[in-house]
Amino acid sequence: MKADGFVGRPNGFDAAVAELTASGLRGTGFQVLRDFEGLSGDLHAYKIDIAKSMLEMCAALGCDVLLACSSTSTHASDDLDHLARDLRKLAMLAIPYGIKVAYEALSWGRVVNEFTTAWDVVCRADCPNLGLGIDSFHIFASETSLDELDWIDANKIYLVQLSDFMWNETKTFEERRTTARTFRVFPGEGVHSAQLAKLVLKLEQLGYRGDYSFEVFNDDYQQLPLTTVAQRAQKSALWLADDVLRMGVPLPEEMRLKGK
Repeated sequence: MKADGFVGRPNGFDAAVAELTASGLRGTGFQVLRDFEGLSGDLHAYKIDIAKSMLEMCAALGCDVLLACSSTSTHASDDLDHLARDLRKLAMLAIPYGIKVAYEALSWGRVVNEFTTAWDVVCRADCPNLGLGIDSFHIFASETSLDELDWIDANKIYLVQLSDFMWNETKTFEERRTTARTFRVFPGEGVHSAQLAKLVLKLEQLGYRGDYSFEVFNDDYQQLPLTTVAQRAQKSALWLADDVLRMGVPLPEEMRLKGK
């Protein structure tokens, strides 16, 4: 769930919360706290206030995971221990709400741009409700080896976000940022389908049992009818369930989500 999708509702945030509650839907995570860690002085105090408000919103929506992405700010420290201290503080603020903090490495993050470094920072912070958010786009954009997942405790992965894109590499931070914000496609539609399937199966084998969500931002989709985009999302979900996850754990009596 993105914060701006709720605060901008015509009848206000409280009405949006009531609408979500009545729908019976459950949020996988609330996003996103940006450029939080590594600051000092007035900037740090400002971001603490922002974090408190986002935690309140996260709790009101019934989400138990707040996503925080790695900083891109030139004002932030590059000291990993400093980053860890700030993330520990954020996680401690989240404890009274029963919320876990998932730290995600943006592939254009200034200091932390791979999940391997994000895991290092999480380990340094050593807080029970601080873990990782894994995003397939950033893994493929930064070309991080999936073998590095073997070093991560699956119980500390709090959310996995899936998407793909239509070219094999993104050579610059700017290209990564632009692609991520305007041209992601649903899992199974892009050129990294085999890698994405391998990622999901590896996470399952490591013991990840949390949620998968689709993190797709696409300017073309915004020009299509909502039903068309929803059909593409459904096709992707079926690909994930039938063609990927079945490879790891065959469903009883060959049951498929397609209702056959």
